[in-house]
Amino acid sequence: MLTNEEVAQIIINQFGEAVSDFDDPYDLLTFSTSREQIIPLITFLKAHPTLQVGFLTDITAIHYPDSVGKEFCVVYHLHSLTNNFRLRTKVYLSVDDIHIPTAIPLFASANWMERETFDLFGVIFDGHPDLRRILNMEEMDYHPMRKEYPLEDGTREDKIDSLFGR
Repeated sequence: MLTNEEVAQIIINQFGEAVSDFDDPYDLLTFSTSREQIIPLITFLKAHPTLQVGFLTDITAIHYPDSVGKEFCVVYHLHSLTNNFRLRTKVYLSVDDIHIPTAIPLFASANWMERETFDLFGVIFDGHPDLRRILNMEEMDYHPMRKEYPLEDGTREDKIDSLFGR
């Protein structure tokens, strides 16, 4: 069985400084890469004879509105069913350039995941064959998972803070 350290070393040996921020919270190997390296990285992980990362579990995003130049993080969860280990790969994007290449040529299941991430966060997956909303109405002019709206309605007068533990 491969350890997270062994998997990380194989990735570092192949990609060098193009991968960074290695960590393993809850025994989940996590690291970052660039938009330019994400598809070569996933291709490498899938084709590597030892790693055999053959399952794309999820693609999603996170909005960090206060992180200038890194407002969006696209997150890929991958799984090696053969070796029973998981990976989380992050790609940070600027709000001014929220494009990333599609992973559909590697995993057909990326189609729905990328559409969902586009719909909820506005991430544009370059090369996607049908990038349109999947959960919300086409007429929506915003992406509901972005942290651009207040959490509470400041105009409400019927809320008593003590009832909410404040």
